[in-house]
Amino acid sequence: MGSTRSMAKTTIKKAAPEKKPVKKILITQPRPEGVKSPYFDLAVKYGLTMDFHPFIKVEGVPSKDFRKQKIDISQFTAVIFTSRNAIDHFFRTCEEMKINISQDTKYFCITESVALYLQKFILYRKRKVFYGADGLNKSLFDVINKHKDNEKFLYPCSESFDSEITNWLKSHKCEFATPVLYKIVSSDVKEVISRNYDIICFFTPGGVKSLFENFPDYKQNNTKIAAFGANTFKAVEDSGLTLDIKTPLPQNPSMVSALENYLKSNQKPAK
Repeated sequence: MGSTRSMAKTTIKKAAPEKKPVKKILITQPRPEGVKSPYFDLAVKYGLTMDFHPFIKVEGVPSKDFRKQKIDISQFTAVIFTSRNAIDHFFRTCEEMKINISQDTKYFCITESVALYLQKFILYRKRKVFYGADGLNKSLFDVINKHKDNEKFLYPCSESFDSEITNWLKSHKCEFATPVLYKIVSSDVKEVISRNYDIICFFTPGGVKSLFENFPDYKQNNTKIAAFGANTFKAVEDSGLTLDIKTPLPQNPSMVSALENYLKSNQKPAK
């Protein structure tokens, strides 16, 4: 009887692909004013090219057009803000129409940073200003739910507003109105996108929309996408892009911190 020889199988482990270092980041917002910014510090620390180019332009709805909506702002006791643009155009409209906002008005904001922006327009008092814990709609709803009784809500918005918020208000039988105070217009970003960035950072659903209006057949390839806020997360994912970096979250409270945490896991600081 012949002997049987068994062949031992050797498993060869493939080395994990080396991560491509990040060299170029695009921030889809205007360049910060002055010479000091956490973005600039991050660029120096990691030897990055950090470009700034707004993907959208915000145009206010003139007060004469707002009147056609037949919404009496003075009759509402609470305002929901999901962006600084909404705050800017709410108070612009009130000033143009000479509307006095009661000191008892409550303000519900999507994040603390949006809430703090109110200091530009009102005497900021924490007992009148509320905000969600992590920038997600659910956290905002949790806060509103504690105070919703006997309130009439205004949700100032653009032409394409977030239906999740209005659906929540409807389902919880809240009295509300959605005054359209501004519109989002896409910028021409064709030349910018052609520079092939390693990371593109979006801050609004309008920015994502602008990308595809400029490039209907845009392919993400190896570009990483960062997004700020729940509505922008949804816009990125609905467009078929892969969302790699999210903020604000407890571990990533700002876009700068989110980028730095990603860079820490990806590459060493520049020497």
